[in-house]
Amino acid sequence: MKTALVTGASKGIGRQIALTLAQNGYTVIGTYNSTQVAEDAENIIYTKCDVSDYADVCALFEHIRDSFKTLDAVVNCAGVSWVGLLQDMTEEEIAKLVGINLNGTIFVCQQAASVMVKQHSGNIVNISSIWGNNGASCEAVYSATKGGINAFTKALAQELAPSGIRVNAVCPGVIKTDMLNCFSEEDLKALADETPLGRIGTVQDVADMVDFLLSEKAKFVTGQIITVDGGFAL
Repeated sequence: MKTALVTGASKGIGRQIALTLAQNGYTVIGTYNSTQVAEDAENIIYTKCDVSDYADVCALFEHIRDSFKTLDAVVNCAGVSWVGLLQDMTEEEIAKLVGINLNGTIFVCQQAASVMVKQHSGNIVNISSIWGNNGASCEAVYSATKGGINAFTKALAQELAPSGIRVNAVCPGVIKTDMLNCFSEEDLKALADETPLGRIGTVQDVADMVDFLLSEKAKFVTGQIITVDGGFAL
């Protein structure tokens, strides 16, 4: 059975990715930090990890090395958002976004690479955002972290390709998760109307793309930033 690490697996997109991979034959190590999962689902082992804490990430990978023969896939989904004007953000709020979204992805990828290079195989998918491509007003720092993930993904794909490791990113558009709780039903309808396919995306839409990228069907795909947004950003 293959092994996958999914960060931010306690809710939303990360939770659905973990469930989908578990249903498709992976043993999944799913991380959480502030939102704890009450119990393990079938083929999913939950463990606490603050991805913005380098020592915490190193400890997680020490556990993975000790407990599993291989690490076949890593999906970096841990992330937070903040909506508002840049000048209204505190230093702590800026540091939190950069620490979790960007630094966390880099920390996990670094540790994953140390395992996968020795295996001469592996697959990494980083969850980004359409705002990493286009930028969003009132989400400037969030956009910066996701843009950083996109550039990092392309660079790391080149670095790890000679070792047989693929690295891609998925950029969700408007997806029905807790991050949309700040919007009214009227706002959500307007977002759906702005989407050419006429609806807001689901967490399964994103999970299916991740599952594809981890599969043999995508064995010649690396360094790509793939948008899953129903055409919203066109």
